[in-house]
Amino acid sequence: MATNKTIYLIRHGQTDYNRRGIVQGSGIDSDLNAYGRSQAQAFFDRYGDIPFDHVYTSELKRTIQSVEQFLDKGLSHTALPELNEINWGIHEGRESTESSREEFLRVVDGWRAGNLDLAIQGGETPNAMYNRQRMGWEKIMKDGFEQILICMHGRAMRSFLSLIMRSPLRDMDQYPHGNLCLYKLEGNEESLEIVLANDVTHLDLIPS
Repeated sequence: MATNKTIYLIRHGQTDYNRRGIVQGSGIDSDLNAYGRSQAQAFFDRYGDIPFDHVYTSELKRTIQSVEQFLDKGLSHTALPELNEINWGIHEGRESTESSREEFLRVVDGWRAGNLDLAIQGGETPNAMYNRQRMGWEKIMKDGFEQILICMHGRAMRSFLSLIMRSPLRDMDQYPHGNLCLYKLEGNEESLEIVLANDVTHLDLIPS
């Protein structure tokens, strides 16, 4: 029998790489900056009383730091490498240039056209990311928790939502995201519905 699920899926808070418009990918293990920590605090202030059964993150620090206050409450936690960001190859951690921006747009346009085995030089393809995420999702479903908090990354979140919602991976850009945005999903492992998408109203709690 399928069990009811409520999933709070968030992107990590801001890092200095995000602020500077530099891709991080799975190879850059950066920390949240001061504003990112404020975003994490605002999310906790809004949702800290939710009785989550378990917290999942990627293995990268920026996701763990984004939910640190939940973990400080003693909530159980699993860091899954399957939830790591896509590997952006030679672009990771580098200031963007005209040529790198052109390559990035060319690759993303290829993905939208259905070429999901295309990658930045030295990087990961969407199909490879999707396949590892499938294994991570199977682990999460096997664990059987009903109220779940998941923190991951921007491009990875788009792929992950495509997996969960069973929508074509080539259309993953239909799932927008910002730092510490929330997607809330309800249903069961057979059928989940997005009830909040890219919600950032909790960030209104950040002092101006």
